[in-house]
Amino acid sequence: MRPGAPVDGAALLALLSRPAPEVAPRLLGGLFGHRGEDGAVVVRITEIEAYGGPAGSDLPDPGAHTWGGRTARNSSMFGPPGHVYVYFTYGMHHAVNLVCRPEGAAGGCLVRAGEVVEGVELARARRARGRSSPVPDAGLARGPGNLAKALGIDLGHDGAALAAGDPAAPGFFLVPPEGPPQPPVASGPRTGVSGPGGTSEFPWRWWIPGEPSVSPYRAAVPRRRR
Repeated sequence: MRPGAPVDGAALLALLSRPAPEVAPRLLGGLFGHRGEDGAVVVRITEIEAYGGPAGSDLPDPGAHTWGGRTARNSSMFGPPGHVYVYFTYGMHHAVNLVCRPEGAAGGCLVRAGEVVEGVELARARRARGRSSPVPDAGLARGPGNLAKALGIDLGHDGAALAAGDPAAPGFFLVPPEGPPQPPVASGPRTGVSGPGGTSEFPWRWWIPGEPSVSPYRAAVPRRRR
């Protein structure tokens, strides 16, 4: 499906109302975009991770921000579906999740990487800030921090709604691919998640093999106390 193609808003909401491990692989190859005052950038999703809810919920996930319950930081992950959860990590990067499940049941899909298919010049300009050399096009949205920067996403967008059916409107939009996921699709443990949530017990990372925009897998690195 090309950028700008219409999407059924009711069908999109129905999809996002399902648990994130069901939704995430269905979004591979779909389009995710953000239009701001300076223009729009759209990516074709090539890598995505699913996250669940708190301990004691029907989908407990020790690797999720929601594991300890609802807080001011993670409130957007508790719904309603069809919104985004944006967080700041490692003191330097933003990351964006597509919120899933009915309101009150936490879950979301972290968009880890994508191929920029619209707004390449704007994405290049955003990624070039503070760098001495240009970023190859395949790396413009490789990794969740780079993807958020390429799309112009920051904490001010946390909780914003996803528009369906009008990619020309300001804000966020999501266009899932038509039909079920097409092979090949690979899955495995999530990147950089510590503890049980980062093991093969939670193979909740999906990617399109051979795509140069997919980020490399990295296991969690224990933090040393000073």
